Amino acid sequence: MKSASEVINVNSPQIMEEWERRVVKEIPAASISSNLALRNQLPNVLEDIAEIIERYDGSIDMESHEEYDEIIKNSLDHGRHRATSSNYTVKQILREYVIFHRVLTETLIEKEVYTKEVGIILKYTMETAMLTSASSFTDSLQEMREKLIGTLAHDIRNPISAAYFALDVIGLDDDKERIENLKAMGLRSLKKSLDLVEGLLDAISVKAGEGITLNFEEIDILKEIKWVSNEASEIYTNEIILESKEDEIRGVFDGTAIRRVVENLVTNAVKYGSRKHAIVISLENSESEVVIKVHNDGNPITEENQADIFKFLNRGKEPQNVGLESWGMGLTLVKSVAQAHGGSVDLESNEDHGTTFSILLKKHENKPGKIRTELNYSEN
Repeated sequence: MKSASEVINVNSPQIMEEWERRVVKEIPAASISSNLALRNQLPNVLEDIAEIIERYDGSIDMESHEEYDEIIKNSLDHGRHRATSSNYTVKQILREYVIFHRVLTETLIEKEVYTKEVGIILKYTMETAMLTSASSFTDSLQEMREKLIGTLAHDIRNPISAAYFALDVIGLDDDKERIENLKAMGLRSLKKSLDLVEGLLDAISVKAGEGITLNFEEIDILKEIKWVSNEASEIYTNEIILESKEDEIRGVFDGTAIRRVVENLVTNAVKYGSRKHAIVISLENSESEVVIKVHNDGNPITEENQADIFKFLNRGKEPQNVGLESWGMGLTLVKSVAQAHGGSVDLESNEDHGTTFSILLKKHENKPGKIRTELNYSEN
């Protein structure tokens, strides 16, 4: 048994290279992945198998032996990673392990260390790894869908509330101008709700590595931000300040998505910031980029939570910070939209200066039209 373990360890690079060659040839999704992303946790799984073979004492009940926890954990991580990679399916993940099993078996036979006991261990470990990865993959996809739908459903509440407010405050004695303004506000909010419902239906069909669909067009992004600022001023008690040195900022953007991004940040600023201080939305314009900042005073976000706040999927079954989760639902959208515009999101939060989210967007990263975004669901 020890000789089989040694063969695996010594020949690990060759085993992974041969597995990679066959996988790229046989599995469509693998052909568009980088070498590092493709291998992911499998080198760790291979190392775990070598250790299990070396420690074999006649028992292979993995569920009741702590020494087998690592292969289960690495298989779980492998499945979760594949859920973040475009075009993967459960069938392709299982196929990866079938090829892995064959390459490993062929190597052990070639080196004349394959025995009945080694075959039994390989069969059991591979079956366990396959089931764990497949289950993790499907669970992660389901969690993605639920959170995307949850984020979209959460966002629908704001425009519906605004439309309800507009209709509710119309009085029989109101002058024509006031009625027309409130009517326009209600219609804008209801139209926005319908746009979000389309996104909700779109989220139901999310596949591995996919996010929401964005619709890019040449627009004045400042106009969209003014819309958010005006609506927020009507809904919230906080003073909302919009700062911009420009009268117009044009580029190729998804205006609806960016409105949702800023709305999410303003909503969080109201919810978690100081009620006594203004919320400031500012824009910094350059030839190729625009930076949108949302600032609030109040209790800062801790450094620990700042590192975790943009994460989408939870690892394992650890208890979660409910407040952090509430932030993270919308911030996943913020990060995804920024990246789809070729940009990024930055967070600064401390007791002296409050909290500022900065969204950098490139003006001409995309051509007009619809694209399906890639969401970064991973831990990084």
